[in-house]
Amino acid sequence: MLSSMSETSLAAVQSQGTKRLSDGVPEATSILEVDGLSVRFGQSHVLKNFAFTVAERSVVANGAGKTVLLRALLGSIPLRGSVRWAPGTRIGYVPQKLDLERDVPMTGRDLLRARLALAGDSDVKLDETFALVGIPSATADRLIGTYSGGQFQRLLIAFALLGTPTVLMLDEPSAGVDERGQEQVTALINRVRAERRLTVLYISHDLSVVSSYSDMVLCLGGRQPYYGRPEEILTPEVLQDAFGMAVRFHVHDH
Repeated sequence: MLSSMSETSLAAVQSQGTKRLSDGVPEATSILEVDGLSVRFGQSHVLKNFAFTVAERSVVANGAGKTVLLRALLGSIPLRGSVRWAPGTRIGYVPQKLDLERDVPMTGRDLLRARLALAGDSDVKLDETFALVGIPSATADRLIGTYSGGQFQRLLIAFALLGTPTVLMLDEPSAGVDERGQEQVTALINRVRAERRLTVLYISHDLSVVSSYSDMVLCLGGRQPYYGRPEEILTPEVLQDAFGMAVRFHVHDH
């Protein structure tokens, strides 16, 4: 499920294939406008003709549809329709997993330095970035193979933040992390969003997290896409229609 958290509201543009549940959403400056988006692999339509608009500094979440939607928004796969980012948008991307052997002789600091070298940027203070995501200096200097799942996820978030993004995109940011670590990673993302005034787009199948931290939810089930506020989308009736089965979840306080 794709969801969005923000300080401003998230407006939606209804397309033929997307059912919009929110009406009268206040006007807000858009950072992303998607119209008629379709993605097809062979004869299979993974995404078909839907549209939505994301306001600056909002948080949007997505369920089924998964990585394909983020890849389409990043422009890394062929698509039909239009994806328009606001001028000056900088995207930081946190993948669900990194194609990097964990036994490679590299520290967390080495990984971030490599990222800076590729960008030709040496002005960023790495210690400040590590502190922002809660990685102590001693941990930054350890081999990444010794990191726990939660520590490695924090490292990937730090990696994505180095380019001073205005948008942070995350694919299942708590995957492979224990329950306590999941709560910590979710709280970290929410804090970084607020401090950096970011727009956040993320994929999560944890509906309790989506309900608690998102401004808007894009539900891409097997039947009809839905888009609206969490209280409108995450209802038994909508989830039943979207996924073709009963879906229940517990809302955590935060």
